[in-house]
Amino acid sequence: MNPPDTIDLRSDTVTRPTPAMRDAMARAEVGDDQYGEDPTTNLLQERLAALLGKDAALWMPSGTMANQVAVMTLARAGDEVITAREAHAGWHEVGAAAANAGVQIVEVGTAGKFTREQFEAAIKPAGLPVFPATTVVEIENTHNRAGGIVFPQDEVVRICTCARERSIASFLDGARLWNAAAASGRSETELAAPFDMVSVSFSKGLGAPAGSVLAGPRDSITRASRFRRRLGGAMRQVGILAAAALHGLDEHRPRLVDDHANARRFATSIANCAAVQLDLASVQTNIVVFHLKPGAPDAATVVAQARQRGVLLGAFGPRTVRAVTHLDVSARMCDEAALRLVSLLG
Repeated sequence: MNPPDTIDLRSDTVTRPTPAMRDAMARAEVGDDQYGEDPTTNLLQERLAALLGKDAALWMPSGTMANQVAVMTLARAGDEVITAREAHAGWHEVGAAAANAGVQIVEVGTAGKFTREQFEAAIKPAGLPVFPATTVVEIENTHNRAGGIVFPQDEVVRICTCARERSIASFLDGARLWNAAAASGRSETELAAPFDMVSVSFSKGLGAPAGSVLAGPRDSITRASRFRRRLGGAMRQVGILAAAALHGLDEHRPRLVDDHANARRFATSIANCAAVQLDLASVQTNIVVFHLKPGAPDAATVVAQARQRGVLLGAFGPRTVRAVTHLDVSARMCDEAALRLVSLLG
């Protein structure tokens, strides 16, 4: 059992619905979504299609399912998908790209980013039967394992323009697109505009208990709905969850800048610790990924010892640790967590 004053920085998915969100869920008007009769889900989908600048949108139970359905819609089994290194699609979806979509992933670039030139160099030559076909480029914005960095929009435009010229589909894994918008000052509409399809999540920075949306051309979303059913994502009175998403959009999106400020406070406090290697330039949103220097305990040990002191963190590698700020942790709590961690590391 965790101490009563535990500060949970494992992920922004650990948030619990606020009383106001619970009230919105309780009051949600619902119907059978499989018949297109859930008014709250329909409203959410219409609103997200408009917000993301796409023809249509489709509710999904999770971000992983949204990403998988997107790839299944845009690619064929045996095709190749190009992503940044350590993208969620290849590292945090339990091999689903291979198991569900039957595609293989090629990683390019560094630190969660890549350039048009790196993308173009990774495209397999056409006309040779030994090569898989490169059919999708996928960008994760913000990039989780790179520390929540915002993918430069000018490069996004260059990459997506190149993809279109080469008849390659483009997909934005925008699970934390809300954070990218808050940090960059660009709207979600602008950030999503270059892509054929885009997914966003409600269960992270927006604090909803579940749910994502996949948006794109209407014919693509029609195909996506069949893949959603195939994966078991077709649900019924999901307006209860759609209401939580709508509440998060209205009430929690404006406060994401607070999470970013709290992550910066936490990062700045631990950066001078002799055991920590941390590039503060990588702390652009609500994620802090830091490394443990030689001579310091490994990540598993630090995470275990931090838990004993009431700070929950995540081990992202043998010597890599992640902390994530969210609506359930205040600036004071982040300061306290940093003090406990620095004390632990000496």
